[in-house]
Amino acid sequence: MSSPAIASSISSFASTLAKHEVTLARGETKVLQLNLGKLCNITCTHCHVNAGPGRKEIMTRETVDRVLEWFDQYRPETIDLTGGAPEMAPDFRHLVTRIRELAPETRIIDRCNLVILNEPGYDWVGKFLRDQRVEIVASMPCYSAENVNAQRGDGVFDRSIAGLRELNGLGFGKGEPNYPLHLVYNPGGAWLPPEHAELQEDYKRELKKHFEITFDQLYALTNLPVSRFAAFLRREGSYDTYMELLASAFNLGTVEGLMCRNTLSVSWKGEIYDCDFNQMLQLQLKDEAGAKLNLWDVDPSKMAGRSIAFGNHCYGCTAGAGSSCSGTLV
Repeated sequence: MSSPAIASSISSFASTLAKHEVTLARGETKVLQLNLGKLCNITCTHCHVNAGPGRKEIMTRETVDRVLEWFDQYRPETIDLTGGAPEMAPDFRHLVTRIRELAPETRIIDRCNLVILNEPGYDWVGKFLRDQRVEIVASMPCYSAENVNAQRGDGVFDRSIAGLRELNGLGFGKGEPNYPLHLVYNPGGAWLPPEHAELQEDYKRELKKHFEITFDQLYALTNLPVSRFAAFLRREGSYDTYMELLASAFNLGTVEGLMCRNTLSVSWKGEIYDCDFNQMLQLQLKDEAGAKLNLWDVDPSKMAGRSIAFGNHCYGCTAGAGSSCSGTLV
């Protein structure tokens, strides 16, 4: 399955896979990624979810409990919580606490925007994440105020620094296995991330030098041409150029490690997708009769070998060093 046609001058992702005699299919499901909703306290230009303060889509307690029932039965290795700002979901604490009770050693990831830590009414977030041994993957698209504020809004850089200092004070980002803190870099425009090792060294040096902040790893992610970022590219007149860049940088070596092979993406309504980007494009998984599937309809052990829905947006995950929710692939 492919997404709508884009730049006509590039080969389709399907034809590129065929050229290399590659079949894109699911393997073992190891990660359950839950999008708890589109409500967020900030609005970022690179956001593929179109999240923001005015969004009403949010996971209900009924859906949370159905997800927990499924989790209790199948126990995937990792629960990856995203949004929006996942912490703004009313049942965030209920969900995390219950997962810890059911399976204490499960890896739980919170994709945190940092500024939620100093948002009125959310002063509980940092301590709760520490008490529940939640791994933090925090958005920090640059170590300079100018770039961060341009991408995420005025004042976000200073609030992000305050959030990182709080997390360091709680023990995150100090090399302690129970309290990992990773940062996420996204390019500020229509280009690929730079070389990862050098960029991580720059982040560690600059944040330590100027703010006494430490963290564990940097994840460098490519911006995918989906939703708000796609609209940004079109306004700038660079959509086709960006797609050509991604396609020309296709790297066959990234395909084996694509996150869609081992991740099941769940929407705030419980619908399932091969990845979060497919979720935003409504490429929902279906059964053999063509009926759309929810999480509670599937046994993950029976999904291995299933074809993955893809489109030209997938060039974003296979360009250069590759891109996944855990950073580069090669």
